[in-house]
Amino acid sequence: MKANVGGLDRILRIGAGVVAAVAGYMLGGTISYVLYVVAALMLVTGALGWCGLYALLGFSTCKVRNSASS
Repeated sequence: MKANVGGLDRILRIGAGVVAAVAGYMLGGTISYVLYVVAALMLVTGALGWCGLYALLGFSTCKVRNSASS
């Protein structure tokens, strides 16, 4: 897996994941499960630096790591 999520993108994903998890906890009900799934996806992609959707679309926000690993 080649990294395709850049530094700022990773920070924003982790922040959005935390916000979604807190919102899921505070709201409760059925919507909380949706928010927990969104939070998990955001946190995992932010932590790994790789996004499956970006890979499918051929998109990357990670310029430095991709050019260094080629």
